Amino acid sequence: MVSGAASTYISDMAERFERHRQPWRTDEIQKLHTLAKKGMALKAIAKALTRSEESVKARAKEDGLSIAKLH
Repeated sequence: MVSGAASTYISDMAERFERHRQPWRTDEIQKLHTLAKKGMALKAIAKALTRSEESVKARAKEDGLSIAKLH
C-alpha cells in the first residue's frame, strides 16, 4: 500500500504526464494567447491548459508571446 503523501505524488505525476508530447489543438493555442495577453503567470496558464510549464513556455516562444514569470 502506498502512503498518503506518496499516493498524492504518484497521482500528480500521472496527471502531469498524461498528455506527454500531445500536439497542441487550435483551441488550446487560442486559450494560451488569451491568457498570456491578460498577463496570467506561467504556472497558472500551465495549470489551466493541463500542460507542463516547459511545454507552455516552448509554445509561447514559438508563437512570439511573452508570459509573466510570477508564481
